[in-house]
Amino acid sequence: MISYSPLFETMKKKNVSSYRLEKMGFSRATYYSIRKGNSVSTNTIDLLCKLLECNVADVITYIDDDAESLNEIE
Repeated sequence: MISYSPLFETMKKKNVSSYRLEKMGFSRATYYSIRKGNSVSTNTIDLLCKLLECNVADVITYIDDDAESLNEIE
């Protein structure tokens, strides 16, 4: 699964609030969709990278669901 936890860490490091992100041109609805863990387009990831001046890895990361499930079984 894709996790957006790096985005929130990056925003914190750069002292960018959701309000400031909106003022920079990022949709509030899209931000709240991300907070809920919904999927977004690569265009959205591109915009976040541009606005936050960061790399994709600073916005999203991949977590292997199967590995997580195996750990729960053990």
